[in-house]
Amino acid sequence: MVDNGFARLNGVTHIVWDWNGTLLDDNHANMAALNRVCSEFGRDPVELDFWRTFFRRPLLDCYEELLGRSLAEEEWARLNRVYDDHYTELLPSCGLADGVPDILLDWRAYGGSQSLLSMASHDSVTTLVAQRALERHFARVDGRRFDTRDGSKSHHLAAHLAELDVDPSTVVLVGDIDDDGRAATEAGAHAVLVAAGMMSRERLEATGHPVVDTPREAVAALCA
Repeated sequence: MVDNGFARLNGVTHIVWDWNGTLLDDNHANMAALNRVCSEFGRDPVELDFWRTFFRRPLLDCYEELLGRSLAEEEWARLNRVYDDHYTELLPSCGLADGVPDILLDWRAYGGSQSLLSMASHDSVTTLVAQRALERHFARVDGRRFDTRDGSKSHHLAAHLAELDVDPSTVVLVGDIDDDGRAATEAGAHAVLVAAGMMSRERLEATGHPVVDTPREAVAALCA
């Protein structure tokens, strides 16, 4: 069921899409990489349902709580290498979310514009989007171009919208975690959160933003 919060989204003409967990169906790769980290650092494996209640930004704080101890700088670097290496191995098995790319065409036919912003590294995201022949759908594709202590998408979204030169009040960010909602609010934009990625529906609903089950539902509601 579409959250009635969509009534507040009048005037939206531009979608900023998240990538991982939103347009890319990569939960299984994320969980396999996470559990490889757990194995390397002496922690029992975790299930997706648990992780969807636990995951948060900043990532360092999240992993230190998961592992039950502080991580030195070199340990944090090693953890990220372990995760990234295993995730990358599994990327070929990751498909697009249900309805992609048709929903991107639907939004364009409706008269909207769209772009993509991910917290994965910029080079990685642009390569993956190109490999899946999706770049033509987006006015701009950005991954993480700089690091921040809190690891939030907020600073990246502000830079992304400035480059696009769009009015934030006409923008909706479609993502799969509460930080997407927080980033949109701080930028003066809207958010729709998809309960198919790394956070539970309950946590997403607690943000006050509309929550849907799939990106297809988000576009259908925006076009209604």
